[in-house]
Amino acid sequence: MLTHVRGWRRGWQERSKLERIDLYTRLTMSVIPWIFTLSWQLAPFASDIRRAPLPMALALALLVICVAQCVVSNRNVRASYAHYHGTAAFPRRRMLAPLALLLVALGLLAALAAVDGVEPPGLLMMAMNVPLALAMTQVLLVPVRTFLVQSLALTALTTGALAAAGVRGGILAGVVPATLFGCVLVLISFRPSAWSLSVMWQAEEARDVQARLAVAEERLRFGRDLHDVLGRNLAVIALKSELAMELARRGRPEAVDQMVEVQRIARSSQQEVRDVVRGYREADLSTELAGAKGVLRAAGIECAVVGDSGAELAAPVQAALGWVVREAATNVLRHGDPRRCTIRLTTAADEVVLDVENDGAPMTPASAGSGSGEHGSGGSGSDGSGSEGSRTDGSGTDGSGMDGSGSGLPGLRERLGSLDGSLDAGTAGDGLFRLTARIPRTARTPRTPRTSHTEHASHASHAETRAALLEERR
Repeated sequence: MLTHVRGWRRGWQERSKLERIDLYTRLTMSVIPWIFTLSWQLAPFASDIRRAPLPMALALALLVICVAQCVVSNRNVRASYAHYHGTAAFPRRRMLAPLALLLVALGLLAALAAVDGVEPPGLLMMAMNVPLALAMTQVLLVPVRTFLVQSLALTALTTGALAAAGVRGGILAGVVPATLFGCVLVLISFRPSAWSLSVMWQAEEARDVQARLAVAEERLRFGRDLHDVLGRNLAVIALKSELAMELARRGRPEAVDQMVEVQRIARSSQQEVRDVVRGYREADLSTELAGAKGVLRAAGIECAVVGDSGAELAAPVQAALGWVVREAATNVLRHGDPRRCTIRLTTAADEVVLDVENDGAPMTPASAGSGSGEHGSGGSGSDGSGSEGSRTDGSGTDGSGMDGSGSGLPGLRERLGSLDGSLDAGTAGDGLFRLTARIPRTARTPRTPRTSHTEHASHASHAETRAALLEERR
């Protein structure tokens, strides 16, 4: 839900767009009562307050009370916002001070009217200003209908106090719309602002959940692939090792053959794991483009897929570009503050070019490099989709690079490198981040995974080993 903006001294550029809106809204609610006080409460001093000791003293005392109302209102802004968004209950004892100040202000205004110390225009402006500080807090604490009823009651109280002070005729009648105008002004300005901010925070939360779901789905897929590849082979290794142990105890030379077979299966399993980690299992380009567009739009990011469809490309090229699209879409969700993303596929006579460009790239030293950053469509955090599938390269290293730039880009470069392709990623100015993948149309055919053949061999070896082990135990 709603998270508090941390630290009023943080730089404006360090905040996300939503944090800036949140801060702007809160500052606006804090500044508005001061604007009303400095305009509606000070303006009568120019010509409407009678130049006499008692009227001036009463007017100055009323001004001090109004300033105190502003201070109390500013202290209640955060608590009233939290109450409206449902993150914390507003302590009702905090309303005691605003109510007491309101009653004192009404008493001073009535006394000022009773001594004929203010002209009618000044009286109406003061009557509008007196209840505003209280209304700005109360409008976020109660339903709209309740607030309107309370506004009518406050108008009746103000009108009654001035009537008791001797205000009559059109001036008294003008107090009613003036007081109601102030309350309605607070309602139509503050309540929609708080509602809009709540909707934006909920959308931000939904976007974060969407990104987490994408990461969880990728982890499940990766786990299933590893289980499929290693499960049967490890069972075969365990059985053959047990058979070799039985044979060795009996001094039979076949134990060496069984251990050689264990070594072969272990090396084959290692290669299969590398194939899974490198992401050699095919990803469909059209499916990934449609999925990226749907996921980004669901997260509130405007996504456009333009250019060629890629249907005429060879299957290995489509698979490699599909992985690029999946990695890019996941990282657009997880990094920066994007609002727009464009995926462009261009098929030329000699090469295929895939561009993924998004806005909202943070202008930090880490992201302003030449493509090693983790933001946007090219980077990969530790949880990014596909990063789990790129942590181990063909040599058994972590693939993270010497610069610590994350595992997503090295993994994508390895995939494209098997097709003589290349990958460039980095900031493109004006807060844009661009990832560009290039694959020649005459790319060499990548190595075919040996998973299918090994699975059949492993299955047969599993059965043969179990039968042999049972025979030895007899």
